[in-house]
Amino acid sequence: MDCGTSLIKYLLFFFNILCSICGILLIAFGVIFINNLGHMKNFDDLQTQHIPVVLIVLGAVILIISFFGCCGAIRESYCMSMTYAFFLLVLLICQLVLIAYVWTNKQEIGRKLEKAVDVAWEERTRAGTQANAMDAIQIGLKCCARRNFIEYGVSIPSSCCQEQNCSNPLNIYVTGCKTALVSLWDNNGDIIKFAGLGIAAIELIGFIFACCLANNIRNYKRRADY
Repeated sequence: MDCGTSLIKYLLFFFNILCSICGILLIAFGVIFINNLGHMKNFDDLQTQHIPVVLIVLGAVILIISFFGCCGAIRESYCMSMTYAFFLLVLLICQLVLIAYVWTNKQEIGRKLEKAVDVAWEERTRAGTQANAMDAIQIGLKCCARRNFIEYGVSIPSSCCQEQNCSNPLNIYVTGCKTALVSLWDNNGDIIKFAGLGIAAIELIGFIFACCLANNIRNYKRRADY
């Protein structure tokens, strides 16, 4: 192999390491978002839980593809390098579609989250003091009621208080769950968007290097046959 091919090979290996790190970050963001949502997946009309699941799956796919990319670079295989480049391109396109969906539907997703809190509140009203999804939301997001704790009157549940101890009024969460949940989505939505764009840029560079490496490997083998 010439120096140019060797340089591309090591650069591709380095970028696959970066992609692996990005895949781990995507998985971490997805897990954090799912943990913060708590039991929101119990609502049939809420589809936002699909986004963190897609992030986790996408991160796992990136890890697997990066592993094969590293193997292709080390073995200097034209077939493996082109296969890696193809799947990386497909992954890049899917990732950009996901980012575009989040970007264009951010307000709609926020409205669905607010509706989910309304559903949980109605369920809480019907169930009385029985533990339900509203309690899970209040504990997970450190919030109280739909808008504020005043909606409970004098019967504030323990899930509305720090360490579930409402004997001290200062322990009561003052933020409503609608505000807390939408704020959570707004903050994580921006993280998902910009992290996704950064990862997509890295994947594009990796795709270019994979194509260059495959081309150099093919040319080297052709010259070796003569």
